Amino acid sequence: MTPAPPVDTIDLLHRARGLAGRTVAEIALSLGLAVPELGTRGKGRIGNLVEKALGATAGSAAAPDFPHLGIELKTIPVDGSGRPLESTFVCTISLGDADTTSWETSLVRAKLAHVLWLPIVTARGRPAAERRVGTPLLWQPTADQEAILRADFDDIMGRIGVGGVEGLTARAGRWLQVRPKARTGRARTWSFGPEGELIATVPRGFYLRARFTQALLRDPSAVPA
Repeated sequence: MTPAPPVDTIDLLHRARGLAGRTVAEIALSLGLAVPELGTRGKGRIGNLVEKALGATAGSAAAPDFPHLGIELKTIPVDGSGRPLESTFVCTISLGDADTTSWETSLVRAKLAHVLWLPIVTARGRPAAERRVGTPLLWQPTADQEAILRADFDDIMGRIGVGGVEGLTARAGRWLQVRPKARTGRARTWSFGPEGELIATVPRGFYLRARFTQALLRDPSAVPA
């Protein structure tokens, strides 16, 4: 049975702490659900399972996972030492609106304004059932952290807005980076080319670099290089 949404931040954090140390199999069993299988969508299925266990309601909507609390849930696979194994997806990018989108009203800012980080301790190649939830972290960016995230956002969206999407690589951005984000390699969306013409291009998403999330899990106020 899926729990009701948490009534407040304290309730949410209490639930998250209650998951710490439990395996994916144990959580699935408590909800009467099948254990997620590994594969191309294995990580997403584990994330969905944790969302259900905590009472998240946003689903795939363009809003934080707990809209009434303004809190986003981010499950993050880590190794036994707590080191993130990959970058963390934040949200898709509306490429056609890049020249008019501001940091203050952006989805990426809304997603990162208040985050519940939940590490998933992962041994590569092992069954999903054996993965175990780590210690949760409830985080809000400091002024210094938000300034860097905003600078990354402004730089990246500025490049897209002037038609530079095809020249944009994952090397851009100190903490935020852009990577393709699509279910298949055939997916396309609209953006602008260097002459202002509409072009069909691969959908992109904002991701947080692993070096940032690694520092964050150790020190919520970290400002890594």
